[in-house]
Amino acid sequence: MSRDIRNSNLEFVSQTGRTLLTLRELLLRGEFKPGERLSELALVARLSVSRTPIRLALDRLAHEGLLETSPSGGFVVREFTLEDVWDAIEMRGVLEGTAARLAAERLGEQSELARIKELQRQMDVIANNTFDAFAHYMNLNGEFHQELVRLAKSPMLERTLGHLTSLPFAAPSAGVFSRSQVPHRDLATIGWQHHHAILEALEKRQGTRAEAIAREHSNLARRHLELVLSDGEFESFLPGASLVRVSAVN
Repeated sequence: MSRDIRNSNLEFVSQTGRTLLTLRELLLRGEFKPGERLSELALVARLSVSRTPIRLALDRLAHEGLLETSPSGGFVVREFTLEDVWDAIEMRGVLEGTAARLAAERLGEQSELARIKELQRQMDVIANNTFDAFAHYMNLNGEFHQELVRLAKSPMLERTLGHLTSLPFAAPSAGVFSRSQVPHRDLATIGWQHHHAILEALEKRQGTRAEAIAREHSNLARRHLELVLSDGEFESFLPGASLVRVSAVN
C-alpha cells in the first residue's frame, strides 16, 4: 500500500471518529430532541464533513442505542423513560456482579490484582471536596470498574457490558456535577467500603461474596439518582438527561 493511500485511510478513520464523538456530544447536550429525525444532508452542512462519516456515525449511535431506525428510513433520536434508566442500572449490576464472581474464580496469581489495587489506592487519597478532585475520582472509579471486568477474563461479558454502558446513564461514572454540587457523603462512604470489600473477596477468591457486593454497589447509582431527582437537579446531573422522559420518582 502506498504512503498516500495509507495516509488517506488514516485520515478517513480519524474523521469518522471525530464525527462520532461530535454527534454523540450533541445528542447528550440536548441539541436534538427525542423523536427528531436526523437528516444526513443537514448534518453534512452542520459538521462540514462528507456523508460517509456521517452515515457511519449514525449507524454506530444506533448500535449504541441513542438512535433508532425510522420506518420511513434514516434515524430518529431515541426517547428513554425513567424505567429504562432503572433497568439499565439494574442490568449493569447483574453483569458487574457476574464479572466480580468470575474474576474471583479465575484469579491466577495475586499479582493480577496489582492494577485494580493501585486504582483504589489513588482513590483513597483523594479528598472529594472540590469539583476537580471529584472529577479525577470519577475517572479512577470508571477505570476500577473496567479493570474488574477485565479480570473476569470473559470477552463475551466485556462486550455485552460495554454495549450497555455506552448508554449515558448506565456507566459506573455516569453522573456529572456542577461546581456547586458535591456527592452525597453517606453514599460515597458506602461506595468506598464496597470497593474494598470487593477487593478482599477477589483476594480470597470468594466468588459468591464478590458478586453480591458488586450487585449491591450498582444500587448506589439508583439511590444517588433518586436523591438528585428529588432535588430537581436531573438535567444538570446526568449526561443525556434531555433524552429521558421524567414524570415522577418511583
